[in-house]
Order: sequence, then C-alpha cells, then structure tokens
Amino acid sequence: MLAAYAVSQSSDDPLSGLEVGERPRPEPRPGWSLVQVRAAGLNHHDVWSLRGVGLPADRLPMVLGCDGAGVDEDGNEVIVHAVVPSPGWTGDETLDPRRTLLSELYDGTLAEYVLVPTQNLVPKPAELSWTDAACLSTAWLTAYRMLFVNAGLAPGATVLVQGAGGGVATAVIQLGAAAGYRVWVTSRDEARGARAVEIGADRAFGSGERLPERVDAVMETVGAATWSHSVNSLRPGGTIVISGATSGDAPTKAELTKIFFRQLRVVGSTMGTRAELERLARFVAHQGIRPVLDSEMPLAQAREGFARMEGGDVFGKVVFTV
Repeated sequence: MLAAYAVSQSSDDPLSGLEVGERPRPEPRPGWSLVQVRAAGLNHHDVWSLRGVGLPADRLPMVLGCDGAGVDEDGNEVIVHAVVPSPGWTGDETLDPRRTLLSELYDGTLAEYVLVPTQNLVPKPAELSWTDAACLSTAWLTAYRMLFVNAGLAPGATVLVQGAGGGVATAVIQLGAAAGYRVWVTSRDEARGARAVEIGADRAFGSGERLPERVDAVMETVGAATWSHSVNSLRPGGTIVISGATSGDAPTKAELTKIFFRQLRVVGSTMGTRAELERLARFVAHQGIRPVLDSEMPLAQAREGFARMEGGDVFGKVVFTV
C-alpha cells in the first residue's frame, strides 16, 4: 500500500527521513479494525517525529499521521481517534501516563490502510466530506477540549487566541465563533490576522499589542514568546488554557505574582477523548462548519505538504486524499 513514513530522523533536515512509497498492508488483530483511508490530515506532530521527538529511532520505519477518516471492514464511514490507551486503562484516555498516539507505537493514518483499536472509531456524520472529517482528530479535537472542556467560558465570553494561522488556532477561531464567543487573535503577520477575521475572529491585533480590554480566557499554543502577554491580557479570575509551546517552554518571566494576585487559572490541555471527538464531529456537522484548508493534495504528493508545514507557511490544515 502507498504510505508516507519515516525511515530516519534529523533535527536539522527532517524531510530527509521522509519516504513516500510502498509499505505492507496491516495484518488483522483481535479487537482492532482495518480502515481504508479516504483522507488524512497533517500535523506538526508528524514533522516532530521526523526530527526525532516522541518517536524512538528503534521503531522506524513508522507510517506517520494521526488524523484520518475512511471506511471500516463493515462499510461504516468513520473518523479515527488517534489516542490509544494502554491495555486495561479505563476513563479519560488522555490521562493515561502510558497512552500513545497513532504513529508513535503503531503505524499512523498517512496510508491507504490503517489498523486501529475498534473502540477508537467514531461515526462520520453524513454531512461531513472526507476532507472535513480528516481535519478533526488532532488539532480540532485539541481546540474543542481547550474551549469547551477546560476554559470554563459562558456564552458571550471574549477569548484571545495567540497566533492566528496554525491548525489549533484556526480551529479555535471557527469553533469559538460558532459557539457565540467574541474571538480576538494576535499575529506577527497582518495578512494572517486579516484572514483570521475572515474565518470568524472579531478582531486581530499585532503580537504583544495592548488590547482594548481584558479577556475571559486565552488559548495559548505559542508559549514563551507570548506568555507575558497572555497573563497581562486576562481579567482577574480568567483562564489561560495551554496546549503547546511552539516558541519554547521557558518564558523570560513566569509572571507568578500576577497569576496568584489576580487569581488566574492556568490549565494544561492535551488532545481529547473519543467521546469528545464524537461530539466535535456532530457540532461541526450541525453548525455547517468547514475547517479551513491550507492545501489539499493526493497522498503521493505528501512531501510537498510536509515541506509547506516544515517551512512554517501554513494557514489551516494540510490534507492528503487517498
């Protein structure tokens, strides 16, 4: 079968370890289902795997990819949930210290077929295209949990999204706007800020720009570069939800005094559960949301999509059709 997979790793030249070619079709195993993939999304996680982060070299070659949608052996249209708990785990799978994602221990979704635990399959709403469904499993699920599970927001709240172009950020903008939040964004690039307004943001500001008023919650994925601005932008009692740190995890100032004096909440957020993915899919379908696509291309051209993401010029999701 055709697949995009890692054969080696390099922190300086991650794409040197990417191959797009033939891999063996997965062998059936009890409790798992074989899904014929129709579309699969690309994430920064896949580039980090090629850099050697989170994927031990002794597991190579490894088919990459966490996002995917397709058809199972019984003909059901499904979305793949990428979080795989350890055997015997019950409850929220994201809290399992031995959890893994597809493409870390088991082959991922950037292939014609993927083998996943049957319990990880979510029904695909008929209203969603394959491309739309393939966007949801990672970045969109992360955004859903940040906004609707961990932020503690009431209808009409004001939300600040740090960084306007990434997959999680664009998902937060679209989901937040659909839910009736007032969504503000920051960006170093004025054109990206303008695009964020086009997809649902109420206003866009420059990175670090003083806001006209403090917000109820900040969705933080940038990390060190925006941390002080996030803290300073919150109203007393507000919440920062952090799910990433693309600019590093060691800010110049931790802002501890402001956090305790203003009684701010800092909440870590990682991915989401299968149940949350199912609710997310229904919400996107019911609201008629179309996830913003940066680009769509056949899996055979996966190297082009990886190059776009590695170059940092992506707005929305990169999706491969199979």
